[in-house]
Amino acid sequence: MKSSRNKGRPPLKTGRRIKKIDARFTEEEYTQILEMEKQLGISKTELVRLRVLNNAANIVINAAELIGHLDAIGTEMGRAGNNINQLARHANMLAKQGQLSPALIQENNRLLERWVSIQLSMEAALRKLIRKMST
Repeated sequence: MKSSRNKGRPPLKTGRRIKKIDARFTEEEYTQILEMEKQLGISKTELVRLRVLNNAANIVINAAELIGHLDAIGTEMGRAGNNINQLARHANMLAKQGQLSPALIQENNRLLERWVSIQLSMEAALRKLIRKMST
């Protein structure tokens, strides 16, 4: 008695990949491709297809390395926030003692505005990076 089970997905009517391109690489090039395959978590075929067809002008991003850099940036931003909090606490203490000079307030405000401007530009750059990665 024969079983009428389907084996795999139904065959594609259009968009089938039937054409093949052979390419030769040196040992160093092939090793580099294998490393990229491991780092990016995609097959060699998909890697070549993405690089040649979709991202010819773009760079394939190493996600693990990017996350490491973003983590370091987040750590530095946290440290800067802690420093600003400590400076504000110290300024409040000086203000209660009547020792806070207007020049110090102006300098602190100027530096704080600069920090906020840098943070906003960094947020815009991160949003741009996320949009690039999602396309």
